[in-house]
Amino acid sequence: MTDSSAAAGALAVLASGPMLAIALTLGAFLAAQWLFARFRKPLWMPPVLIAALLLAVVVAASGLGFEQYYTGAAWLTALLGPTTVALGVPLYQQMHHIRALWKPIVMTLPLAATLAAVYALGIAWLMGATPLVLASLAPKSVTAPIAMGIAEQVGGSISLTLGGLLITGVLASLFVDWIAKWLHIEDDRIIGFALGLNGHAIGTARAFEISPMAGAFASLGMGLTGVFTALILPLIWSLI
Repeated sequence: MTDSSAAAGALAVLASGPMLAIALTLGAFLAAQWLFARFRKPLWMPPVLIAALLLAVVVAASGLGFEQYYTGAAWLTALLGPTTVALGVPLYQQMHHIRALWKPIVMTLPLAATLAAVYALGIAWLMGATPLVLASLAPKSVTAPIAMGIAEQVGGSISLTLGGLLITGVLASLFVDWIAKWLHIEDDRIIGFALGLNGHAIGTARAFEISPMAGAFASLGMGLTGVFTALILPLIWSLI
């Protein structure tokens, strides 16, 4: 047996279980954190984007393939739900601020969550996107565990949906400071809510860097957007 065939056999054995996918994911995350700090924390290149790019290169170069990696990383994917629920802790800590703004929140959320899906679908449709691509982009502003379920329900591709989630979260985190300055918005509650509503978990992570209050309102925006979209989008999709 040659060295190359032995290495291929060892890779196949590792790929058959979850350990390789988990090790690659954690390694990419740690490397991304180091690179992010090394380059003075550029907003245009957050750790989640760096980790995704590193992981994509490794998976493609090793011949592992996305399907095998995704199957092995299913255990990590299952943790997305509890992680999202854990964001309820800072939400509870800021509940007194949230109660004071419940009317603007209730009035803003349906319109904003609808626009988050409509503008992406409109741009994709004008560019000639296929129904598969349209269905995959529809939940691009929803947190990953909910977005994956919506994508499956409306006939989209989970891979495309996750790519759309990554790009949306990064862009929301990147542009929020510029737009807030342009519109003269200094209230962390508004900035946080906008980040959670449009940028899901990546935007929420950025909001916690601003302040605990911004993080709490981002958690609220992310959660409510997920619930609203999960209830409304499949219904509307079935009608059109």
